[in-house]
Amino acid sequence: MIIGDRLRAMREEKKLSQGDIERRTGLLRCYISRVENGHTVPAIETLEKMARALETPLYRLFYEGTDEPPKLDVPIPKSKFGDETGWGNSGENARQLALFRKQLSRMQESDRGLLLGLAQKMAQHQAGRGSGKSRHGDRNGPKTGP
Repeated sequence: MIIGDRLRAMREEKKLSQGDIERRTGLLRCYISRVENGHTVPAIETLEKMARALETPLYRLFYEGTDEPPKLDVPIPKSKFGDETGWGNSGENARQLALFRKQLSRMQESDRGLLLGLAQKMAQHQAGRGSGKSRHGDRNGPKTGP
């Protein structure tokens, strides 16, 4: 079975529209249509997004009629990022992330590096706040009296 046909069948089985998949993945509906009609072959990352949107394991896109994953000779390595359900994997966050990626692709490499450094500093600052203290004092601000 062609992957586009499989995606369409699974989407229709779950009574989802292409618009529903668009909202869940951040992919454009016209792109989803092109994949389902066999005009475009999606990348594995795109297939992962679609599998999450369809609430099904990725292997189900490739194996018909089985509820059990195929047996593997080697173990699958754990994700180096840990949480697979984190920000940007679905819904509005995925759409925002897709827009962010589009803008990043238009930037020069030096500007992307600057933006990444800024994001890292902001994340470190936020992590410091989570512990109740930051380098600027405690949660109530710096001490001002004797």
